[in-house]
Amino acid sequence: MIEKLANIALPSPHLRLKHCRHGVMLYNIRDRYVGGSLDRYGEFSELEAQLFSGLIKPGMLVVEVGANIGAHTVHLAQLVGENGGVVAFEPQRVIYQMLCANLALNGIENTDAKCLAVGAEPGEIVVPRVDYRSGGNFGGISLGAGDGDMVEMIMLDNLLLPACHMIKIDVEGMEKSVLDGARQTIARFRPYLYVEDDRRDKHAELIATLFDLDYRMWWHLPWLFNPGNFAGDSENIFPGIASFNLICLPRETAPDDIPGGVEVKSALDPHPLG
Repeated sequence: MIEKLANIALPSPHLRLKHCRHGVMLYNIRDRYVGGSLDRYGEFSELEAQLFSGLIKPGMLVVEVGANIGAHTVHLAQLVGENGGVVAFEPQRVIYQMLCANLALNGIENTDAKCLAVGAEPGEIVVPRVDYRSGGNFGGISLGAGDGDMVEMIMLDNLLLPACHMIKIDVEGMEKSVLDGARQTIARFRPYLYVEDDRRDKHAELIATLFDLDYRMWWHLPWLFNPGNFAGDSENIFPGIASFNLICLPRETAPDDIPGGVEVKSALDPHPLG
């Protein structure tokens, strides 16, 4: 059955269905990074997934803001198990539909997927229109500018979550806004925070916000290419490409150091991109 899945002729030539490391995935072969990685290697940013495997335990509740098609969502749902849960946000309607498809294909019942944006206050925000049949980085779409469709935006605090053990944030420059709208949740539950920080112009303000929330943080810079990838493919089609993320731990429970990690000591510390 798994072998046949990879060969199903889908109605849209840009879509593919394949058995990957963490389950069956529907993806867009014309997406430069997420789809391209799943297509070539049968996984996406597995070095991030390995970090989550060390942090997430059964029974936890994880919030993923910017879930895309669910390349990490499916794995997070598997890690928390049937007694845990994931709340996954993806504001791009077409990408959200693929997220829901991937949850369904893998029998995931512990995840609440929401086609909503997340920010510092409730309202609406523009989601730019994208031609998903053409090539592009569909995981790198910034909200709020240009022509597009309006989508509802909420604050995480307004969800009134019963628990929260980790918040993963990948929102193309809106990371600070997400944190500002989650201050009560973060103060109450003190979750792990895994936050993308790839915008040099927003770096200092983001770090200052994390310090204000009383967190310590270390750079996590996983390469997109994993030499031990699921497909066993030794060719790196993403040379020199890494993610720029922060693993953030509550100051009161953080260890003295993380082996191999570079701690951010100040909002004035330079970004790795210079």
